Amino acid sequence: MQYSLLEVVQLQQDFPNLSLFRGSTGTIVDTYMDPHEAYEVEFCDDRGVTIALLTLRPEQLRSISNL
Repeated sequence: MQYSLLEVVQLQQDFPNLSLFRGSTGTIVDTYMDPHEAYEVEFCDDRGVTIALLTLRPEQLRSISNL
């Protein structure tokens, strides 16, 4: 599935070392199509401070609009 820039997505995998868990929401801030489809996703806390910036594969994400 292709996601759009600035689309809000949910994480489908746990990253306990970063305190990010399945269901955490983030925003697509960059897209990559070569050599493989991947997305740079920014995760922020309630104050808007960045927790993590991760490069993720499409299967690790779920669109909020599909919920």
